This record gives sequence, C-alpha cells and structure tokens, in this order.
Amino acid sequence: MKLKILKSELVKNIQNVQNIISSRTNLPILANVLIEADLDEVKLTSTDLDIGIISIFKSEIEEPGAITVPAKRFSDIIKELPDEDILITTMKNNSMSIKCGKCFFKILGLPKEDFPKLPDFRKDPHVVIDQAGLKKMLSMTCFAMSRDETRYVLNGALFLFKAGHLIIVTTDGKRLGLIKKETGKDTPDKAIIIPSKTIYELNRALGEGGQIKLTFSENQVRFESENITIISRLIEGAFPDYEQVIPQESKEKIVVQREPLLLGIKRAALLTTQDSQSIKIDVLKNRLVISKSNPNIGEAKEELETSYGGHDIAIGFNPSYLIDVLKVVPKDEIAIEISGPDKPAVIRIDDWYVYLVLPMQLA
Repeated sequence: MKLKILKSELVKNIQNVQNIISSRTNLPILANVLIEADLDEVKLTSTDLDIGIISIFKSEIEEPGAITVPAKRFSDIIKELPDEDILITTMKNNSMSIKCGKCFFKILGLPKEDFPKLPDFRKDPHVVIDQAGLKKMLSMTCFAMSRDETRYVLNGALFLFKAGHLIIVTTDGKRLGLIKKETGKDTPDKAIIIPSKTIYELNRALGEGGQIKLTFSENQVRFESENITIISRLIEGAFPDYEQVIPQESKEKIVVQREPLLLGIKRAALLTTQDSQSIKIDVLKNRLVISKSNPNIGEAKEELETSYGGHDIAIGFNPSYLIDVLKVVPKDEIAIEISGPDKPAVIRIDDWYVYLVLPMQLA
C-alpha cells in the first residue's frame, strides 16, 4: 500500500472511527484501526465487536493494500505532523512508514486477515431518512436513556417503525422522551432497541444535509451515509409499554418562556448537593416560583410570569432532568402540564414530541 493524503483529511476521518476503540481489550487487534486503500478511496474501520464504524474518503493512491495499526498511536502521530501531504507506505512484516516533510515514523501493525469482519446487509430491509431530521430526533431524546447496567433493556433507544412513521422512545425509569417523524408509506413495520453507545456515535456522525440509509437484520442494524457507516448489535428484550406511562393531555397548562425558565432552574440547581438534589417549583396563578433551600448552604428563589389559572401546586424535580429538555426544545414558549405534586410533568409539542419527568420528594 502506498498513498498520499492531506493531514487534515486523515485527522478528520480517524476521529470518525476512533471513539469506540479501547486500549483495554483482551484482543490486541481491537485496539487497531484497519486501513484499506483501493482505486481512489481509503477506508478506515474500527470495531469493539458490538459496534463497528467505517469512514471512507478520497485519496491519491499509488499502490492498493491494507494493514491494521494501533489506532491511538497512529492518531497521535498524525496529529503532531506538519500541515503538509503525508506519504504512507506499508512494508514487509506488517510495518508502516509515515513521511511528512522532514518527519519519518515507522510503526508495527497486524495483518488485515486478523481483523474481525463486519456483517453484510445486502438483502435486508431498509429505510432512508434525512440526516438532519434524525439528528434532531436523537438530540431531543438521547439524554433520557438509562445508564443503569442492571436495566439493560433501557440502555438504548427504541426505534419503532409503524404506519409510515419512525417513533424514537428513551427512558431511564424517571423520565421519558418520545419523538415521531413521518418516513413514508413504504416503511416496513419494525421495532428495534439500539444501544446507547451506538446512539451517541450516530448522533456525532450525522450531518445537517444528505440522507442516511438504515438497514436492519434480526439482531443488528446498519446506518450508512455517503462517507460513514455504523454497524451495531441490537439490545435483545422487550421495551416497556411507553403508551401506558404517558398521561392524557391536560386542559390546564402552564405557559412560560423557555429561556427564563431554563436559566432560573440552572441558578436554583447551584445549591443542590448529592444528598439534596431536588429543587422546588411552586405553580401559582399566572406565576411560577423556582426555589432551593439548603440549611447547610443557603437558599435561592426566582419568580417567573406564566399563563396559568389552575389550582396551586408545590412540586419537586431533579433540575438536570428539566435542564436537559429545555436546552433542546425548539420553541421560545412552552406549555407544561402538571396535575399534582405526585404526578409527572409533561411537555408536548403538537403531536410529534412528548417529554415526561417524574417528581422528586421535597426535603
């Protein structure tokens, strides 16, 4: 293999595949990145056996070939080289030379044959979605995925293809995010649970333009765009019945400006501690009071104007659960439904987004 490439192009594509690679692996080959060069394309591949990422880009190739090299060391070397063309050549004994200006490196690798093969999806059903739309869906739901390893089925996102729509649902048992998007009449009905690690990598890889092809088999899924492909195992198990959890829409809504509410909650959260995580929200006629009192630290209080004519409610929340959603909701004015101190708060946007968060007991 012999190829010439711009440093900036190589750095960008290494970053596309590097995040899933761990140096703490029992299989040395999994700490490597597979580099393949053929015709006018270079393909970088990484995997941890649960998820695989492929990044493809154009390059000037003099000789085709393939090799795997330690990903972190290769990345560190490339980042420190001058901003000039880089000449990469493979040699005998699975070694690679890297030349850039007056710099020279030689690193040892492993043969392509040792690298795990990623699955093929040629005949499996697929759906095509615009990248910007999917990125928005993930950004508005991914923060509600569970991080509790004992509840493995919640450590990911439900992708439900139904009646020409894609519904993404995430929950950690204390909050739930749901978003819906039309995909077309030809979309096959399917329900899959995609691991959180894959969701984060996918959200990072998605752009603001173009489309992405989603192909699913019985226990794996592939996301394929013009230059990046992500292949992942699926989570096996039954996702909770989310429809039973979401309450009927309430007639009484607390209509409030999103930005002042977000800032007020952030300020009250400054006085929370590990032992006292909740903040208090008093819902009163046409006003809302955010407060936090901590006998060991102090207290904070802030009042906001609202449009609300229902009964008074005093309720506690984990501020992080409210901050997460208020940062991403694409509206200046939001309507919050709270029917009682022991009932969840619900934010809805028309018929395409629902976010539900359970209250916390006030100290």
